[in-house]
Amino acid sequence: MKRVGGVILLLSTVGLVTLAAQQRIFTNPRPEPYFKALFPAAVAFSPFGGTPLHYKAYAVDPKVNPAAAPIGYIFWTTDLVPQERGYHGPIHLLLGLDTHGVITGAVMDYNSEPYGYFSVDPPPFVAQLKGKSVRDPFRVGADIAAVSRASITMNSAARAVRDATRTMARAFLSPDQIKQ
Repeated sequence: MKRVGGVILLLSTVGLVTLAAQQRIFTNPRPEPYFKALFPAAVAFSPFGGTPLHYKAYAVDPKVNPAAAPIGYIFWTTDLVPQERGYHGPIHLLLGLDTHGVITGAVMDYNSEPYGYFSVDPPPFVAQLKGKSVRDPFRVGADIAAVSRASITMNSAARAVRDATRTMARAFLSPDQIKQ
């Protein structure tokens, strides 16, 4: 009986570890090729780090001018709001946010949603995020167009963008800086 209990305990532990590993969110460790699309005027970018996790974009290289202020921030929605998931899993959006709280661009790096009409893959989804302020409501059907029939995924992606950009704005911007 002890042996059966030990086997059950071992199998349960292995099952829980496997389940935890499947749920872990992995982001692209090399997003640098996307940076110029998010901040075309930037000449330098900081290493990944800080709280919340982010990269900084600079118009002047801080190695040349240590007093250079960032022109914006680049971050993953999955790092800032890891609990936000689409129908089939996390949606890895890389966002650029300028110092006025305006999204400079978005890149859909990866999502595990089915492709087609039930997906957030269509380019119009990420294209509509550019120029949105952190003060916008980010509601599908209101200021976010439902570009697919994937309502769970669309709503999740909109919430992820809203919550991630607002987290960054609270961390790095004053209310006076944010575009009305």
